[in-house]
Amino acid sequence: MRVAYNATSLIGPLTGIGQHAYQVALRVAQREDVDLFMFYATYFERKVEPRKERYTPQLRQFVRSFVPYSYDIALWKRQRKFTAGAQSIRFDLYHEPNFLAYDFDGPLVLTVHDLSWIRYPHTHPKERVRAMHRYFEPSLRRASVVLTVSGFVKQEVVEVFGIDPAKIRVIGNGLDPLFRPMGEAETKAALARHGLAYGRYLLSVGTLEPRKNLERTVQAYSLLPVPLRERYPLVIVGGKGWNTQGIQSVLAPLVASGQARVLGFLEREELAAITASATAMVYPSIYEGFGIPPLESMGCGVPALTSNVSSLPEVVGDTGLLVDPFDVDAIAAGMRTLLEDSALRASLAPRALERSKLFTWEACADGCFAAYADAMASSR
Repeated sequence: MRVAYNATSLIGPLTGIGQHAYQVALRVAQREDVDLFMFYATYFERKVEPRKERYTPQLRQFVRSFVPYSYDIALWKRQRKFTAGAQSIRFDLYHEPNFLAYDFDGPLVLTVHDLSWIRYPHTHPKERVRAMHRYFEPSLRRASVVLTVSGFVKQEVVEVFGIDPAKIRVIGNGLDPLFRPMGEAETKAALARHGLAYGRYLLSVGTLEPRKNLERTVQAYSLLPVPLRERYPLVIVGGKGWNTQGIQSVLAPLVASGQARVLGFLEREELAAITASATAMVYPSIYEGFGIPPLESMGCGVPALTSNVSSLPEVVGDTGLLVDPFDVDAIAAGMRTLLEDSALRASLAPRALERSKLFTWEACADGCFAAYADAMASSR
């Protein structure tokens, strides 16, 4: 089976969707009955690997914000390259792991990660929202099989677009084996590079953008008693997204006092060590289709404080604290509970570790391959 696979999300730093696309492709490519061709924006090749981006994320975001129809122009250029490759290689099937599918005369498997641009459009740049509204539904209607990363997203797709539930398969994300419990000796070097102490900080992971609710996270942290903040700084890991002015303004005094540390984007090995060394993960996102950072925290045996909405209860279950992401006082109370109640942390940690084993990339890739077979069968 010759499969076209859009690998554009593998170009540049891998965030949630990029990790999903990469981990699935790695495993699908190992199957003897699949010949996987990766489309890196302008060309096809069989090698599965992240690629360096020509431009910085900040420059790309600037262009998208100020150049009219930048999404449309980029998609048009990529469509031409995709079509030329498809005509030459003659694929049996096309898997689009990232929402917007190119035109393709054959079976399409489409992965949907969330509907955040519909539910919370103000948390995305206007140009991105416009492009998603224009191109997503045609992709969805053309798909032979639709994959969602959670039952929550399946329900969203059925409710918003009226898609037949029988056409949708729920295939959760997996846990990268890098994320596992680690002792102080194993993480010593990574902690030293960032001036951190083992088991002595709160961790927040995610791109700095409105949807991740970092501004309320920082506001909540600011409500904690000063001695607690001095003992447990807030460590923020993630690349800079868009509309970060509010986040920066509330962060500035905490950074100046040493009570908050902004580490930026970290490579996977470093992120795993920093995650495994945290006291707890703080991830009260407004809306998630899955939520990989809390799962990675669970895999390290580190309890998570996260939201009681969207897909996050589906992932975390009863292994963490769930709060209203719009209630700053509730977020602060959850932080204080996790920091001060060591017995609670000790009870949550093994449950989190055990639950994390339910989510594997192998199962995710197997589900994708089964979807390929279903898509091929439906096309006949």
